[in-house]
Amino acid sequence: MNLFTLPPQKVEVVLLVLLLAAAVFDVLYRRIPNWLTVSGVVVGIAINTAIGPPVAGLVFSLAGLGVAFGIYVALYALRAMGAGDVKLMAAVGALVGWERWFGIFFVTALIGGVMALILVVARRRLKKTLFNVGFILSEMKSLRPAYLAKEELDVKNKKALGLPHGAVIAVSTVFYLALCVRLMK
Repeated sequence: MNLFTLPPQKVEVVLLVLLLAAAVFDVLYRRIPNWLTVSGVVVGIAINTAIGPPVAGLVFSLAGLGVAFGIYVALYALRAMGAGDVKLMAAVGALVGWERWFGIFFVTALIGGVMALILVVARRRLKKTLFNVGFILSEMKSLRPAYLAKEELDVKNKKALGLPHGAVIAVSTVFYLALCVRLMK
């Protein structure tokens, strides 16, 4: 399998519905509800178990869930992501498996970076943001979490400049799917 292949059409439909709902909740309320993410995990496991050989489908789904959860929980521990983002990406992993999830993760990092840069420039915070990036890197060298010294670097803090990451994941996944279609030609 390749990082940039389309999931089965049934999975693709569920994925898009899940991400659209998550994006709407995240933009409107700055949270992604547990019922939505847990449903995504359950449906991901069920659909992959049903469409493939049952044991292989289950392993495929659990591997995607585990990889996505593991990487995003590390970002959560650094206070770079919210808990809803962790659970949303775990649901995406359960739906698409770990290889496709890495493709989505890569596209999400790129698009999220571009969206963040646009936000920083629009809010006239480029200089402050560049300083904060340097501060984060210096704290990482010392194995200290940067948010302990500067509260605005904690994603949970009201002073933090942040994007609704659920919406970023949704937009990025649409780009990922379009890229997959393009690469198939």
